[in-house]
Amino acid sequence: MARRFIVEADGGSRGNPGPAGYGALVRDAETGETLAEVAEYLGTATNNVAEYKGLIAGLRAAYALDPAAEVRVRMDSKLVIEQMSGRWKIKHPDMRPLAAEAKGLAPPGRVTYEWIPRENNKHADRLANEAMDAGKRGERWQPKVPPGGTLAPGAPEAAAPAADTLAEPAATGAAPAVGWGSADLGTPATFVLLRHGETPLTPEKRFSGSGGTDPALSDVGRHQAERVAAALAARGTIQAVVASPLRRCRETAEVVARRLGLDVRVEEGLRETDFGDWEGLTFAEVKERYPDDLDAWLASTEVAPTGGGESFAAVTHRVALARDKLIARYPGRTVLLVTHVTPIKTLVRLALGAPPESLFRMELSAASLTAVAYYGDGNASLRLLNETAHLR
Repeated sequence: MARRFIVEADGGSRGNPGPAGYGALVRDAETGETLAEVAEYLGTATNNVAEYKGLIAGLRAAYALDPAAEVRVRMDSKLVIEQMSGRWKIKHPDMRPLAAEAKGLAPPGRVTYEWIPRENNKHADRLANEAMDAGKRGERWQPKVPPGGTLAPGAPEAAAPAADTLAEPAATGAAPAVGWGSADLGTPATFVLLRHGETPLTPEKRFSGSGGTDPALSDVGRHQAERVAAALAARGTIQAVVASPLRRCRETAEVVARRLGLDVRVEEGLRETDFGDWEGLTFAEVKERYPDDLDAWLASTEVAPTGGGESFAAVTHRVALARDKLIARYPGRTVLLVTHVTPIKTLVRLALGAPPESLFRMELSAASLTAVAYYGDGNASLRLLNETAHLR
């Protein structure tokens, strides 16, 4: 039987917008025991943004404890509860990416929502205010340490959620968390993201996802793999190699891993989007054959390509789960992830807290390198984007 958790979350802003923060906790639904606490100062943001950020942090904390658990979210924000339950439309543009991110954290039906009076949400409210008070002092919120010196339940070392963003929600213009870089957070888990080498479909800019012909590398792609392998060997920092299960990624990964003397581990969550009936077509061909479907897809991450494809919201959920699993598997290590355009862009978007439309505003060349570091406090740092110097 799946475990059952209760997530209580809250967020606040002293000025709306103004100095803002969130707090969240995870309880065991059977015993009521507090299993995890998280809180963060957000800089300048609105109440609603802070509430959504609290929800996201709470869901991530629950996933870190047990990704298969059933979760009941309890909040005193009528707006968040009604929007996430699907009863109210999400009209504000700042709320849409946050709601989409929250929806992408668990499969449909795994999370339910309940509104509670404010007086029944005092624990999460206290955490949010502690985070805002810490931010006012120029400090980062820390869980309480009891007299025995043991970290309180849910402290980062015990059950930290692998959060994906800096404290700043990009859509609100909030400042990064105060105190960034002031604490010794240890060595981050660093993912060096390598887009696979060219296939025959790459130069023709055809949709090539996980539902197509699974093409092999072309001669050019194999040459690119050799070049990136030499560059990574010269740097000498890669400690493990993980690849998408698709052929073009496994071939690229094997070339690099052989040069580095490492094995290749396959991670299903790193596969490319399934583009359904659009597989093998150019953008122009899709626009000609499926104009309305393409417009709907470009307008919403919830819309899947024609013919049973995979929406970007579904991809985000899958990639976030893979990311969290790999962070837990390789703490403090530098890992090469050989994957595809959409997973790499999604990891970058989540690290930056950027809106979904940013997926269409990044260029990722074949055999390019991107890097993201993930710290113990849940923050992420984009270190590199679309480096191709090794190919020249």
